Amino acid sequence: MLKKLIIILSIMLFLSGCNEKPAEEEKVFNIYSLKGPTTIGLVKLIKDTNENYSFNIVTAVDSIVAALSNGECDIACIPANVASNLFNKTNDYKVVCINTLSVLYLVENDNQISSFMDLKGKTIILTGKGTTPEYALRYLLSKYGLENDVTLDFKSEATEIVTILSTDAAVIALLPQPFATVALSKNPSLRICLDLNAVWNEVSEDSSLITGVTIVRKEILEKYEKQIQQFLKDYQSSIAYVNANTAEAGSWVAELGIVENQQIAAAAIPYCNITYIDAAEMKNKLQGYLATLLNFNPDSIGGSLPTDDFYYLP
Repeated sequence: MLKKLIIILSIMLFLSGCNEKPAEEEKVFNIYSLKGPTTIGLVKLIKDTNENYSFNIVTAVDSIVAALSNGECDIACIPANVASNLFNKTNDYKVVCINTLSVLYLVENDNQISSFMDLKGKTIILTGKGTTPEYALRYLLSKYGLENDVTLDFKSEATEIVTILSTDAAVIALLPQPFATVALSKNPSLRICLDLNAVWNEVSEDSSLITGVTIVRKEILEKYEKQIQQFLKDYQSSIAYVNANTAEAGSWVAELGIVENQQIAAAAIPYCNITYIDAAEMKNKLQGYLATLLNFNPDSIGGSLPTDDFYYLP
């Protein structure tokens, strides 16, 4: 009897061992982010020099898309609509959190603009063709019936727009933070005339203006889920620290070359709407935003709303 019991227990232990998931091997994650507010939330994590993370700060979203496509990038902080486009093309990515809400501001120095309707007949310079700045602005122009009455002039980088604003008094620009604050520091006559988040909320009750999300390649998430969950904890802590310690974070932002001056960077952080939203709240907010873009321009998010498989809901 005792012998049979020992055999049964041995079989049970063997079977339970077979069902256990193998221990994850340690991996260094290649993390890509855009130079701007979507990187600011990472700066504490970057300064902590965790050997499991390798950071790449780039100036163009195309560079991140290319790195994702060739497998160089494991985790990416990118515009929300770009994440939707990528998922709809390949189904290879999951969004794990929202990292930035609205950061877009209209800036001018000629006191021309006091309401959105004052943009009629004007030219706006901006960056972000094919991403959040363009689609958010075009959506708002359509809601106000101005889609044919405003010209959009795209520039390559926000720093280029800051230079233009410092010399041309007639320019109206759409700038993300922290570059709006940089522009104001260079030209005292500049002012923020409109907050696009406030304008958005006036015309869209069912959605929020979302700038950036964080995505992970599916194969990475499946193979290293515990480490990704630890990254998300570290990321959330970094964002909380940055928002609570703007002076220190501002020095890191300057050191990393995101903004040239730490005082300006520190002043801009409260306006960057850096956040950490995951799980069901992330899904609800992001679906509402993407649905708004879908109704406006299906191509802006890849032709359709992402399926539930897009959202990481552990």
